[in-house]
Amino acid sequence: MAKPFLSFEKQINKLINDKGLVINDRQSAEDALRRIGYFGLIGGYKEPLRNPTNKKFYSHVLFEDILALYQLDESLRELFLRYILKIERHIRSLLSYYFTEKYGEQQSYYLDDANYIRQASSNDDVKRLIGALDQLANQNNNYPYIKYQRVTYQNVPLWVLINAISFGTLSKFYSLLTSDLQSKISKNFEKVNERQLGQYLSVITKFRNVCAHNERLFTYKTKNDIPDTNIHMELEISKKGSQYICGKRDLFAVVISFKYLLPNKEFMDFIRLLSEVIKEYFGRSKALTESKIYKYMGFPPNWQDISTCKK
Repeated sequence: MAKPFLSFEKQINKLINDKGLVINDRQSAEDALRRIGYFGLIGGYKEPLRNPTNKKFYSHVLFEDILALYQLDESLRELFLRYILKIERHIRSLLSYYFTEKYGEQQSYYLDDANYIRQASSNDDVKRLIGALDQLANQNNNYPYIKYQRVTYQNVPLWVLINAISFGTLSKFYSLLTSDLQSKISKNFEKVNERQLGQYLSVITKFRNVCAHNERLFTYKTKNDIPDTNIHMELEISKKGSQYICGKRDLFAVVISFKYLLPNKEFMDFIRLLSEVIKEYFGRSKALTESKIYKYMGFPPNWQDISTCKK
């Protein structure tokens, strides 16, 4: 049965009477529900703060605790997206440079399936990629700089087109390049080979989508994972069987990816800002312990030691 529509007043009454949530300032709570929405706020961030047996909030939990958890996640999304975009820009530049260096500046080269890997299992992926590139270069009118190249020169070089490609398509583009080009790109990152770079980009793409679509980030996990690294060993992350229990598909996996894909100064700036975001959360709420927050995020207790880890 569909859930009935509830006014803001009834939403607050439901939280107090049915869910056991402590709300000391009804007007402030209503303002938050108006801005964020019941589903986005309560639906998205209730789980860590309620009893899984009776589905009611723990007795010590305040409305402000849910809001603080939402604000933590919002700050995390903004921070992680900022640094993902730096990596994205770098990959765009490298991919367009090395592809054009090898094949030339004519758009016919990136629209030719002969210039991608020759594997039967990848044929459909290559066709889809070329179809997406062809649509951008020859049909899409949403990007004035692409339209200008098309009308003026009847050619859209890859270094122009690359800016309009989604990060997901960019990651797929990399995965379909010939091994020599993958190698040239990956050599721009210390101790990262072509296969590992593909793994990092695939995982980061999914986290980027979560950030961009304003979805819950701190508990998100991907189905695929990043490679095992020296950092996993240095931090002595526990294993379940042969698999590390964190830092593979969770938010800490993105932190490890940043260690390998960002310049050291930018990575250190990121770690400083990340520490500040987490510290700010604990200044707002004591409903969750550090260990619980870290567990949800996939962070080991000694996560900050990554700053001194060797790659």
